[in-house]
Amino acid sequence: MANSNALAVCADPTRQAVLTALRHGPRSVGQIAAGLPVSQSAVSQHLRVLREAGLGRSESAGTRRLYSVDLDGLGELRAWFDRFWDDALEAFARHVERTHPPGPAASAPKETP
Repeated sequence: MANSNALAVCADPTRQAVLTALRHGPRSVGQIAAGLPVSQSAVSQHLRVLREAGLGRSESAGTRRLYSVDLDGLGELRAWFDRFWDDALEAFARHVERTHPPGPAASAPKETP
C-alpha cells in the first residue's frame, strides 16, 4: 500500500462520512458540509487528510474547488484488502479438502441405464 496511514485515516467517522458524500461524484466543501454535523473548516481539514493519504483529490472548477475520491488510492487500499480475502479463501479451500476428503462415491462417476 502506498500510504500505510490510509487505514488510520479511514477509521475516523467524519472522514468516512466525507468519503460517502464523495461517492457519487465531485462536491464542494459547502456541499459536503451541508450533510454533516461539522463546519466547513472541519470538512476542509478532513479533505486535506484524505488527500495526503492518497484517498482524495481536488481540482479547480471556475472559482470553486471540487473534491472527489482518488480512485487510484482507493484501488490500492482495496487491493491490499483483497490479498487478505484471497488468503482466507485459500485457507478455507484447504480446510474443506482436509476435513471432507472425496469418498469413493464422489470420485467414481455413476452410470445411468
